[in-house]
Amino acid sequence: MPRVAAVLLYALAWSLARLPWRWLARLGDAIADREVRRGSRESRIAARNLELAYPDLPPDRREALRHDILRVTARQMLETLRFWTHPHDRNLGRIVEDHGAQRLDAAIAAGHGVIVAAPHYGNWELLNQWLASRTPLAILYAPPESPVGDAFLNRVRAAHGDAGRVTQIRAEAAGARQLFKWLQGGGVVGILPDQQPKQGDGEFAPFFGRPALTMSLLGRLAARTGATVLVAWCERIGEDAAGPRFALHVEPAPAEVASRDVAASVAALNAAFESVARRDPAQYQWTYKRFSLQPDGGNPYWPDCY
Repeated sequence: MPRVAAVLLYALAWSLARLPWRWLARLGDAIADREVRRGSRESRIAARNLELAYPDLPPDRREALRHDILRVTARQMLETLRFWTHPHDRNLGRIVEDHGAQRLDAAIAAGHGVIVAAPHYGNWELLNQWLASRTPLAILYAPPESPVGDAFLNRVRAAHGDAGRVTQIRAEAAGARQLFKWLQGGGVVGILPDQQPKQGDGEFAPFFGRPALTMSLLGRLAARTGATVLVAWCERIGEDAAGPRFALHVEPAPAEVASRDVAASVAALNAAFESVARRDPAQYQWTYKRFSLQPDGGNPYWPDCY
């Protein structure tokens, strides 16, 4: 049944994604306006995150930024439906600037394995498609609680010619072992490590001046395998009638990310991601409760953001 429901969801996404981009953009803006007016949970989370991450920003500017975040988030959701249901070679035509693709090629050629650390910034699903167009790719992901949602993700991420080139690995103990083997064989692994792991699966490190529980797996993978770590993202730089246009960025991660000192590793990772997020805060995923686990047991989102 989950597979059948996933097919139906795909058909719905396919139909919606055929609307002209200008219509989808207006729909995204309308969704954002409604969330602001209603004070939706995502709107409240974004507001709290901005208070935590940008405490010195005047309230009126924080409010304007919150609206921008919700608008970009809604548009990102709709553009992702297009990317999932359109041919990937066509999607990649939306990448109009290249800043560092040769770094990935060189790292692959070195044969020691590659870890691509991608922040939740810009459009990470387009980044996945770009990576899969250049090399077989293993993606670490946290499966949705719904079996239907999981089946849908597996379908859309392996569609349009990427089947066989994208291996989705669950974020669990068995998945970590798969990643080690993949990297030891010289493969490429994509990880979005800026979401909060479970207690015991990470280490606290500063992120925008706040303690953030951060995944330690990426650093352990790098330290044990000697894989090259790159930071990559697809950043929106404008749009036209066909949709948003993007710049691809691939940069070396700080050397400390591969340190066997876990605290140093996660601190370096957070610093690199904070640098990306500050480029255009509206493009970062501020609708997520990044700081809900704190060293003192507190939760800055409780109870307003639940």
